[in-house]
Amino acid sequence: MAKVTRDDVARLAGTSTAVVSYVINNGPRPVAPATRERVLAAIKELGYRPDRVAQAMASRRTDLIGLIVPDARQPFFAEMAHAVEWAASERGKMVLVGNSDYIAEREVHYLRAFLGMRVSGLILVSHALNDLAAAEIEAWDARVVLLHERPEAIDDVAVVMDDLGGAQLAVRHLLEHGYAYVACMGGTAETPAVGDPVSDHVEGWRRAMAEAGLSTEGRLFEAPYNRYDAYRVALEILAGPERPPAIFCSTDDQAIGLLRAARELRIDVPGELAVAGFDDIKEAALADPPLTTIASDRPAMARAAVDLVLDDGLRVAGSRRERLKVFPSRLVLRRSCGCE
Repeated sequence: MAKVTRDDVARLAGTSTAVVSYVINNGPRPVAPATRERVLAAIKELGYRPDRVAQAMASRRTDLIGLIVPDARQPFFAEMAHAVEWAASERGKMVLVGNSDYIAEREVHYLRAFLGMRVSGLILVSHALNDLAAAEIEAWDARVVLLHERPEAIDDVAVVMDDLGGAQLAVRHLLEHGYAYVACMGGTAETPAVGDPVSDHVEGWRRAMAEAGLSTEGRLFEAPYNRYDAYRVALEILAGPERPPAIFCSTDDQAIGLLRAARELRIDVPGELAVAGFDDIKEAALADPPLTTIASDRPAMARAAVDLVLDDGLRVAGSRRERLKVFPSRLVLRRSCGCE
């Protein structure tokens, strides 16, 4: 059987091949609704399948969006990647995912690979975008949207949540329960001081403590973001001579590791120790006890990032404030903080 071509669709629909192309690609020119219906009916009747490779070669763009995350094994990034995939499918795009593993060289590897594939755009969750990666983006003149994090090495459009304000909400709430002070499980020595959500979480904790007239001296503990390593750090904290009455964790994964350590040491939460996290991953509601945390609208953030990366006006000039879309944080109350 001969391969069905665009010419065949045009003949059956009684229109030009250009109009068929506009319907298939949703532009660049509008098509009258009645004409569009005829073209779609012809495509269905003939079983026409567009040659995506040829389209990509002609337009120098594919139907792909590149997404680079630090570690898709972590629930927060897994949920964010899933949200981006759903948002992209609504726009007729597919998503390629690469894991940088918090390693700058791997981030650059995926940048080069995805940009070399002529992706329609790139969504980047970068732990610490370095100058080499920034130069790579500039060389390709790529459409890039920063999601969740906004490293200083590149001044591009970013979609983030109010990390600093969210941390303040959580710590203020813990203090309102009457705890003498709140300790903080922050990031590691490698956590960037600027542009990283965990840095903002730590700064929000500092500000809330300062508002209450409380010292933060000796009350900030370094810990990796994942629950497994955070669990080992938590064992040392909770077994120490001065166990905090309440701990704010920069990620829910850290908090889940902390709750596991508390169970092993037979420390009652929230009776003897109050805990709050950040991110509101799905497991937070199933933690033992359920975890008080800070949430944002991840599907809306993903949709905003996809819309921005596919927008022809993405790289227009503008102030950094105009190029930064900030989603609000909200406090989700559960039992780990002392709320019933």
